[in-house]
Amino acid sequence: MPMPTNAKPKTKRGIERRAKILAAAEQVIGEKGFSAASIADITRAAETALGTFYIYFSGKDEVFRELVQDMGHATRTQAAARVAGAADRLEAERAGLEAYLTVVRDRPMQYRIVEEARFVDPEAYRDYYTEFGKAYAGQLDQAVEKGEISPGDAEVRAWALMGIAKTLGERFVLWETEVDIERVVSEAHKFICNGLAP
Repeated sequence: MPMPTNAKPKTKRGIERRAKILAAAEQVIGEKGFSAASIADITRAAETALGTFYIYFSGKDEVFRELVQDMGHATRTQAAARVAGAADRLEAERAGLEAYLTVVRDRPMQYRIVEEARFVDPEAYRDYYTEFGKAYAGQLDQAVEKGEISPGDAEVRAWALMGIAKTLGERFVLWETEVDIERVVSEAHKFICNGLAP
């Protein structure tokens, strides 16, 4: 993978142009897939010159990796904002799941990019989930210490809960034309709190 250009713009115009290129890349790569999307497609969608792309990025690989990282940041930020006001861990689980499904609904192209990263950039894909998993496990450990949830292996639990959210996002948000996030969150939250025991 090429080395990043590290050309962070210093002017307002440069920041806006770079953001416009990233937004166009999200749309183009999300719709066409990494292999079929070209830099020319991206710059055309961004309404900017081909040469301008290379001021900010070394190539399509760098843009792709940044999109994966941005999705991770957006998801963690939105989840943290929603979870912050939760009374306890079980309420935080509900709020976090709702936040995640909302991000999937609002940014479906970027969700598809993260999934494609499994094959295009496996390291970015692993980093995306590993960073989330570490933070999640830490939160679960804290909840055990506060007596909000039962003791258990925080890492396994974190990855299981992430798997639930990921699969629900795909099945009930991406695959549906009419998304009922409240229904999905409500049912999943009952399962998370009570399991399958009668």
